[in-house]
Amino acid sequence: MSGAATSLPAEFGRRAEQLLTDTDAALERCFPGDDGSRQPLHTCYVPADLVTPATARDWGGAARAAAEEAGGLAALAELAGLEEPLRGEVVARTERKLREEPVEDLRLDLEDGYGERPDAEEDGAAVGAARAVAAMALSRHRGDAPQPAFAGIRFKCLEAATRDRGLRTLDLFVSTLVREGGLAAAGVAEDGLPPGLVLTLPKVSAVAQVEVMVEACRALEEALGLPDGRLRFEIQMETAPMVLGLDGTCPIPAMLRAAGGRVTALHYGTYDYSASLGVAAEFQSMEHPVADHAKQVMQVAVAGTGVRLSDGSTNRLPVGDPAQRSEAWALHARLVRRSLERALYQGWDLHAHQLPTRFLANYAFYRGSFDAAAHRLRVYRSRSVPGIEAADVADEPATARALARFVHRGVLCGAIGEEELESAAGLGVQELATLAHPGTTVRTPTPGGS
Repeated sequence: MSGAATSLPAEFGRRAEQLLTDTDAALERCFPGDDGSRQPLHTCYVPADLVTPATARDWGGAARAAAEEAGGLAALAELAGLEEPLRGEVVARTERKLREEPVEDLRLDLEDGYGERPDAEEDGAAVGAARAVAAMALSRHRGDAPQPAFAGIRFKCLEAATRDRGLRTLDLFVSTLVREGGLAAAGVAEDGLPPGLVLTLPKVSAVAQVEVMVEACRALEEALGLPDGRLRFEIQMETAPMVLGLDGTCPIPAMLRAAGGRVTALHYGTYDYSASLGVAAEFQSMEHPVADHAKQVMQVAVAGTGVRLSDGSTNRLPVGDPAQRSEAWALHARLVRRSLERALYQGWDLHAHQLPTRFLANYAFYRGSFDAAAHRLRVYRSRSVPGIEAADVADEPATARALARFVHRGVLCGAIGEEELESAAGLGVQELATLAHPGTTVRTPTPGGS
């Protein structure tokens, strides 16, 4: 202690501790921060009855064929506006990605993309979806085919008209996975569920719907002998009451509290949400002002909670004649880049031909800023007192964490190699993860891994 005179009573520190103990606990519980684990770049939605263990491979093949027909990935990179110095490495990494892991997150759709069908038919599709997800997980575990790191279903929402059907589909899918998937026996997972399992709850409008979903998860865990909290889910934001509830407040924080840590992500639903606000079909898009407003509300609501965000999709698909394909590819690349610049690091892809521009845009985003970010991290770590010693840039700890998180995302998605990281920033991957997410234990997989 310096011996300098103070004015607060000696016991005030204890008083502050007494007053803020509950607040400290609440902040730690509600705002744990991002855990640094891998977030997929995209989610591909496919009607459940059309998915097989070969879907990811087939999508990758279709994407490569479409790119070749358009003059190759280099031509698409130019169409997407990639600067010349970036193109070579970005194209090479995209080519490899389309062969090794063309689909990162696959959602077998039993909601809008599947439609209304007889119960017996949907029962069969739910069971078939479980078997397909199990087969993909086994294949990925063996390394014998390109398979997604994340996979699961979107079932029908908990509104009155579809509630029973949605819950039955969820039950059939999870129960079949655990009881018949064979993942425990194969050593993939002790509990019989794939590590990258994702359940999507669509069209959420009220906290009570989240509460029911939590109860359903608990009931399934108890019935199937799963650990408490094992079943988690993502919420699709497709209705106006999720932005502004009847009581005049945003219900998202209350939904997250009600979920008790089970919500993994919020996904923006471009077309359902736009339609619910009366936007004419011609003007519905990911960049309409109503879309930006909704996503900004979502962003503030989940900041610091560890819940991830995903942008939606564009229905302008690169199919048809060459001019239409070129226009759709350029639009898709621009929209992907736009989302990334707004800190929305995931989006939806609805067609295999969107994969090339998804990866080209992502890899260009991370590689385009990597050299500058790596230099700043190297300078930051070389200072004994950050921001004080003479250097060409003076970053504070919060900025250094943001730089590290940016680079860490680039490593996780395969845009930046480990040797590049060591050479440019003087950091190993685990050191980078610790700098990006201090206070957490981050398991950093090999790029392209789970």
